[in-house]
Amino acid sequence: MPDVVSPGFWMYILGFLLLLGPLVTIHELGHYLVGRWFGVRANVFSIGFGKELAGWTDKRGTRWKLAALPLGGYVQFAGDMNPASQPDAEWLKLPAAERERCFQAKPLWQRALIVLAGPLANFVFAILILAAFLMAYGQIVASPTIGKVEAGSVAAAAGLREGDRIVAIDGSRVREFGDIAQLVAPHPGEPLAVELVRGGESVTLDIVSARKTERDEFGNEFVRGYLGIGPSAVEVLPVGPLEAVGVAVGQTRDMVSMMVTGIGQIITGKRSVEELGGPLKIAKFSGEQLSLGWRAFVAFAAFISINLGFINLLPIPVLDGGHLAFYAAEAIRRKPASARSQEWAFRTGIAFVVALMLFVTINDLTSLKVFGG
Repeated sequence: MPDVVSPGFWMYILGFLLLLGPLVTIHELGHYLVGRWFGVRANVFSIGFGKELAGWTDKRGTRWKLAALPLGGYVQFAGDMNPASQPDAEWLKLPAAERERCFQAKPLWQRALIVLAGPLANFVFAILILAAFLMAYGQIVASPTIGKVEAGSVAAAAGLREGDRIVAIDGSRVREFGDIAQLVAPHPGEPLAVELVRGGESVTLDIVSARKTERDEFGNEFVRGYLGIGPSAVEVLPVGPLEAVGVAVGQTRDMVSMMVTGIGQIITGKRSVEELGGPLKIAKFSGEQLSLGWRAFVAFAAFISINLGFINLLPIPVLDGGHLAFYAAEAIRRKPASARSQEWAFRTGIAFVVALMLFVTINDLTSLKVFGG
């Protein structure tokens, strides 16, 4: 595929701001709206961190602001010590009426829902985008029956034939041909158990997928697992609203599954840590997708929104998943963790997140050859 002209610096900046700003806003609105529903007062709603660039205070006393560092955001509820929602013991000294509006005064299940609402908002946003695309352009459907086997491919070498109907890969059910790529792509060069039906009989073949390196329009390289087969027929079917939402939920689930697989492969060494990306790579990819048009950019926004929701659910203190882990422990123990243990967990979480941000930023600088290679 021939390279296209890479977007300029300002396209990267614009793409990054148009991507991350709305996604962070949606995430924090999830927290804010559910908190407001339960009667919790929000002191600050911030897009970005650090010095305030612009803002206003509404009639409820919430300070809405845009801050200088556009790498996230937060809602600071009454009773929070800081933007990471560490509890502040001073809330107990407030008058009863004000104390009832503090986050810490709410029942455990309400606090958990307020925290969970942020990641869920990102998932819902992505599902709405995917559903809208399905309704507008239809769904590509193909039977998992093989219509073509590439000569010299791992599929041909393993004995796959035209007319074979693939029903499962490594125990995961295959409903249509697109499922095959979803299950094979995350496992380049790995053995896979392919279950199929041939002439009415069940057959299982052990196949080691090929490592296929692909380049997009901008020269970005991606390695994926590949068998070398094609479908027998492809249709584009119209999709109604309810069906579109159901399919979009399935697509979102599949993307999350691939993320879990990818993290597991990095931890076990099957994939290089160089594949981890930070803000610089997000800016690069967002600018590239924006240069391709609104459809490519919005589809990319849906993917990043799913990433944002998933990452925030990881059980790391200071992230939403860390708070939910503490609430789960509180539900089991019937009492909250001690202030000291929460403080140490918070410090550890901050250290981990800062170290990870430094690592992925250095990774970005190296992979993008910012200093010349």
